[in-house]
Amino acid sequence: MMTMTLRILLILVSVATFLQMMRKIRQSKIQIESAIFWIVLALVLVAFSVFPSIADFAAHCLGIYSTANFLFLFAIFLLIVKVFNMTIHISQLETRIKELVQQMALDEMDRKDFAGQEKRVSGREISGGKNEEEG
Repeated sequence: MMTMTLRILLILVSVATFLQMMRKIRQSKIQIESAIFWIVLALVLVAFSVFPSIADFAAHCLGIYSTANFLFLFAIFLLIVKVFNMTIHISQLETRIKELVQQMALDEMDRKDFAGQEKRVSGREISGGKNEEEG
């Protein structure tokens, strides 16, 4: 059974998380897609604290003697999943950054080659023009 202190703590933390995510979304510091995880987690924790029988039932089904232990296990599991997803996302971003840097380097090299060819061509025209005037 969940104690009243744990229930109040869950509600406070959940509401604080929810409000923080809403504030960050309004300030455009976090994308809605990224905040959805935290908003849903906050709502689930509110549900667990308002209706503790849900958490008690889940703990009993999993063979966990303490509801508090179930809640900690639940939170740890979700955070591990979140970290795994973030690791995948970061890896994809690093790959994309590497590709963009390589493309920028190739574009820079092409631009320098083009500028060098342009100088050579314009230099021939100038020297060719002088030779014709002198001759």
